[in-house]
Amino acid sequence: MTVRSLLFIPGDSEKKLAKAESFAADALILDLEDSVAPAAKPDARERVAAYLKDRPVGRRTAKLWVRINPLESPQALADLAAVAVAAPDGIMLPKAAGPADVARLGHFLDALEQVGDIPPGSIRILPIVTEVPTAPFRLGDYAEAGLPRLWGLTWGAEDLAAAIGASTNLDPAGGWAFTYQMVRSLTLLAAHAAGVQAIETLYVDFRDSEGLAASCAAARREGFTGRIAIHPAQVAVINAGFTPSAVETAEARRVIDAFAAAGGAGTVGLDGRMLDIPHLKQAQRTLAAAEAHAHPL
Repeated sequence: MTVRSLLFIPGDSEKKLAKAESFAADALILDLEDSVAPAAKPDARERVAAYLKDRPVGRRTAKLWVRINPLESPQALADLAAVAVAAPDGIMLPKAAGPADVARLGHFLDALEQVGDIPPGSIRILPIVTEVPTAPFRLGDYAEAGLPRLWGLTWGAEDLAAAIGASTNLDPAGGWAFTYQMVRSLTLLAAHAAGVQAIETLYVDFRDSEGLAASCAAARREGFTGRIAIHPAQVAVINAGFTPSAVETAEARRVIDAFAAAGGAGTVGLDGRMLDIPHLKQAQRTLAAAEAHAHPL
């Protein structure tokens, strides 16, 4: 099932971990990286591992992911050793420089799944693919890299801005500056080329529900399938934004029915429009997304 919302939960916060399942996110990202101070990381690993063990696969109300520290950091292997044997649904990999980093993480997971008696290949990988300056040049390589654990691609603007010494990642009107628009678009194309989910980056102002809703609507129109949330208040807005509306669902069914009635024709007429196979495929995707999340009509 398509994951619409992925909510960050600081791995060292007992209070936030205890409430996490009540937020109705499709997935939780138990964070061991940026939201956890260096001195608190050992405690965060223990808390996250215990959280996973208390919620074994098959008894989880949301997918449980873990964001580890970057592979080049001394923390990454300690993170993996602590949490992988507790069978998270996936690992979010920050500062991925390219497919080689995802492949290297996959090799570590191969070994740790054996140690934990976890089904081989069951822990998936979601890399953040724009946080270092070399990464955007390798985005097209994900499609041909043969990465069976690759679940999706997502992007980020804050770390990239810091890495290139930018004073801001926004343009004068408050939208993304050109560099960040470019890497966002490349991430979207790379995800679809690789056949995995395209996950939109976070929306910083968690109080601006109206702006978040508009941003999610625009992202879904472009082809993103889900979004990262940084606050529980954003989850419902994101879920709604990435679920087809009743009107969209009804229209998709009309398109599918028109092609079915045409008996295999490659084009059909509907309400004065000529529709062809790409329209049928889009309608099928819309209907599948609506049915996956049981959107009421």
